[in-house]
Amino acid sequence: MNFIAWTIIACEVGFWVVILLGLITRYILKKERLGLFFLALTPVIDLILLAITSIDLYNGATATLAHAIAAVYLGSSIAFGKSMIRWADVRFRYYVQKEGTKPVRKTGMEFARESLKGSFQHLLAYIIGGIILLILIYIMDDTSKSEVLWGTLKLWGLILGIDFVISISYFIWPRLSKTK
Repeated sequence: MNFIAWTIIACEVGFWVVILLGLITRYILKKERLGLFFLALTPVIDLILLAITSIDLYNGATATLAHAIAAVYLGSSIAFGKSMIRWADVRFRYYVQKEGTKPVRKTGMEFARESLKGSFQHLLAYIIGGIILLILIYIMDDTSKSEVLWGTLKLWGLILGIDFVISISYFIWPRLSKTK
């Protein structure tokens, strides 16, 4: 595995460590402002990954799948970051703090709307990640070294289309609740 791949892994681990520190600080240590500070560090992790990836390509590296995944990661982190923090917050409060109501598994039209909302977040991630990929391609200014970036953009577009088809299918065939 190359340096960029390890950087992505480190950033993902860092993302969840910062969220966990923020939640522990906020709810267990009762230091709301310090907890908010930790949660606010998540975009800093994204900036670190963006800088390292850009510098590597600017210095002449041939784009690898790891470079492309870095752009996908950044777009996804920005588009889904707030909802991922909210998801973790609700579960932390319920399962660790024993506060609030148990997170409910959505079904029917409620699930369909939630799935479609997720598809639109995915579209936002694609737009952000796509812009990053295009900037990286521009920085490299060598089509032979940036083929994997173009390929990733095309594949991601296909996956995004499939995501929308699946989400729309839930309006036709709603997800049913599980019976015990």
